[in-house]
Amino acid sequence: MRKIPMDRPVVEIDGDEMARVMWGWIKEKLIEPYVDLKVKYYDLHVKVRDETDDRITIETAEAIKSVGVGIKCATITPDAERVKEYNLKKAYRSPNATIREILDGTLFRAPIILKNIIPAVRFWKKPIVVARHAYGDIYSGVGLKFEEPGEAEVVYRSFSGKEARIKLPRLEGPGILQAYHNLDSSIRSFARASFKYALANNLDLWFATKDTISKVYDARFKEIFQEVYEGEFKEEFENKGLKYEYYLIDDAYARAVRSEGGFVWATKNFDGDVISDLVSAAFSGSIALMTSELLSPHGYYLSEAAHGTVRRHYYKWLKGEKTSTNPTGTIFAWTRGLRERGRRDGNEQLVAFAETLEEAVKNTIEEDRIMTQDIARVAEPPVNAIVTTEEFIEAIRRNLDKLLEKKGILS
Repeated sequence: MRKIPMDRPVVEIDGDEMARVMWGWIKEKLIEPYVDLKVKYYDLHVKVRDETDDRITIETAEAIKSVGVGIKCATITPDAERVKEYNLKKAYRSPNATIREILDGTLFRAPIILKNIIPAVRFWKKPIVVARHAYGDIYSGVGLKFEEPGEAEVVYRSFSGKEARIKLPRLEGPGILQAYHNLDSSIRSFARASFKYALANNLDLWFATKDTISKVYDARFKEIFQEVYEGEFKEEFENKGLKYEYYLIDDAYARAVRSEGGFVWATKNFDGDVISDLVSAAFSGSIALMTSELLSPHGYYLSEAAHGTVRRHYYKWLKGEKTSTNPTGTIFAWTRGLRERGRRDGNEQLVAFAETLEEAVKNTIEEDRIMTQDIARVAEPPVNAIVTTEEFIEAIRRNLDKLLEKKGILS
């Protein structure tokens, strides 16, 4: 079979546990038979990160900056339990957080909508795209556990020698405290990316924080978003008939549930982490039915699986048991990354292949009604077959072959 050529490589980022197993199957069955794949390979398995004192994560981000496009598998963010399980030197920070900060990107997560899965929120008719700020907040925060009553303060010293101090309330202890930060430049990049995405996709934009309580931190986000909108995007939004709306975060939740969808919801880092999972579960019942794409104002792009490493299924697989793990989100990480590579290189054949593979996945679920167990639990009947991960991938490949032949993409 003639393969689709690639002019430039993508950065392939391998991961952990069952996600890593699926990654290999997808690459072997659905990508390499059709594409003359060019990659710069980086292994972010948790043991490799440990062996390199996490330098490999930084090298991976720098490679994306060099090549422009990355495709990432799900990875472990180790807690105390994982440190013991994998005999790690320490609980390394999230590799996703490290990469996102280096790329200065905004994460856009959207549900994969299927005709035979009815959203749990009956009003929702259109996708809700969650734009998640990918810098700061608790992901680069510092925490402290204290054992007795005392006092604490935050001290800021500028490089020019200025100093500012903020006292916390008296700590009656024992207890815990945490501090985190953000940067005006990163918030502006986040705002611009969100407005640009909304314009490109002809969607209204919402932004929500709790500035009534967080009168410095959240208020600064609100202020910068308004400045960027007024100074750079207001005219374009009005010309297209689009709206930018600011809400308090609790009000936004209530409005979102009552809406029909069809907007971009810009969120701070932690809010986006939570809201994207909620939106995915409410639309499709599975975090594996969501796309995740990072866009940077510097032109860097990263697609990834929105779900985790599926630890429970991995230990079943290690015992030789078959699992019905949903690979859809991981397949779409590959398709979105290859599509972006094709668009940047003017490789229409690669773009067409990526879009056809997504179509093959949807046909398998919607028309053949062959699906993994998580989809079967929420899909409208009938369900023709609940299959293992490998069987699901094989069913997708059959549909892919039919579609590629019908469209003449490989001829």
